[in-house]
Amino acid sequence: MMEASTQLRDFVSALLQREGALVEEVASHTIEVLAPPRIQEELHIADLAQLSFGTDPPSGTQPVTLESDWLERLGHLLTNRGRKARCVLHVPSAAPSSPQRIAAPAASFQNAVCDFAGVNAAWTTYLILLFRYTAFSDEERDGLLTLGVNLTNAAVIEEPSATELFHAAGLADNGQSALPPASELPRPWSNEGLNTWIKRAVPERLKQHLTPFVKGLQRRLDRDLVRIHGYYSDLQRESVLRLQKRDGEARERLRLEAIDREYRAKIEDLRQKYSVRVDVALSQTLELIMPVQRFDLLIKRRKARRQLQLDWNPVLRKLEMPPCEHTFTTDVGRMVCDDRLHVVSAAAHGPCANCQKAYCRACHPQKCPKCG
Repeated sequence: MMEASTQLRDFVSALLQREGALVEEVASHTIEVLAPPRIQEELHIADLAQLSFGTDPPSGTQPVTLESDWLERLGHLLTNRGRKARCVLHVPSAAPSSPQRIAAPAASFQNAVCDFAGVNAAWTTYLILLFRYTAFSDEERDGLLTLGVNLTNAAVIEEPSATELFHAAGLADNGQSALPPASELPRPWSNEGLNTWIKRAVPERLKQHLTPFVKGLQRRLDRDLVRIHGYYSDLQRESVLRLQKRDGEARERLRLEAIDREYRAKIEDLRQKYSVRVDVALSQTLELIMPVQRFDLLIKRRKARRQLQLDWNPVLRKLEMPPCEHTFTTDVGRMVCDDRLHVVSAAAHGPCANCQKAYCRACHPQKCPKCG
C-alpha cells in the first residue's frame, strides 16, 4: 500500500511540474504545490495547496487516492492540456472621465512634445505569459514570473497587472463570448517577433525577482572573501617577516609564491561556487481579447510628427506606459530619436562608449553610426 502511494505521489508530482506548477516534498507522503490558474481550475485546488498520498492524511491537506475523483481530475488536466489558451473578456469600456489628464503622465517625453489627439473604443489582444525559472548556485531557487504584452503596441503589462488580467480571464464566461471581427484585432505576432520581445523584456524583470536571492549569495561570498583574505594575509605577513630577518630567504620566496597561487585558487573556487545560472521556460500562454479605450497621441520632435496609440484598460483602470521600442525596460523615462522618432529609454538613446555621440539603439542596434 505504501509503495502504491509513493508511485502515485511521484506520478502526480511529475505531471504537475510538467504542466508548470512548483512542487516541493514537505513530508514523506505530502507535497506542496504552487499552481498556475489553469491547474487550479482543472484540479479544484487553491494557488498554494498541500496534497497527501498516505492512508492517514495530515490535517489541512487534500488526500489524493485512486478511489477518489482525483483520477478524473488528472484526466481532465491531461485532456485539456495546451500551452496556449484563448479567452474573450467582455467588460464595460467607457472612457475615463478626464482623458487629457490621464494621457499626460504616461506620455511625457524628455526631448519631444506629446499632444492628445483623441480617444475611441477599440479591441486589443493581450498575451499573458507564465514563465517558470530555476536559479542554480550555492543553493537553488524556483519561482514563477507572469508578464503580459499588448499586441497592438508592444506595451509591457507588468507582473501585478498581468496577474490581475489572468484572474479576470478565469472569471470570464467564455461559453457566451463572441470574437470581434478580425479586422478590429491586431495581427498575431510571428514566433521570431515574440521571441525577440521575450529576450529583451524578461531578463530585467527576472533579475528583480532574483534580487533577494542574489543579495543573500553576495553576503555569504563577502564573508568568505574576508575570511580567506585574512587567513592568507597572515601567512604572507609571517613570510615577509622571515624575509626581513633573512631567515631562509630562498625558501620563504618560494613559500610566498605558493601562498599567492593557493589564494588565487581559493578565490576561483568561490567564484565558481557562488556563480548563478538561471534556467527559464515558458510554461503557459493565455491569449486575452478584450475591449479598451484607445488614446491617439501625436509626438512632435523638431519638424517631424508621429502618431502613437496607447490603450486604457478597463479592468486595470489605467493607461499603458509607452514601451521602449528597443529594450522594453521598466524605466519610465522616454526619449524620441531624430531619425525615425523611435520611443526609447534614456539608456537606449545614450552616448557611444567610444565617441560619446548619443544615438538611437532601435535605429542602430549593432553599432554606433558614427564610429562603428
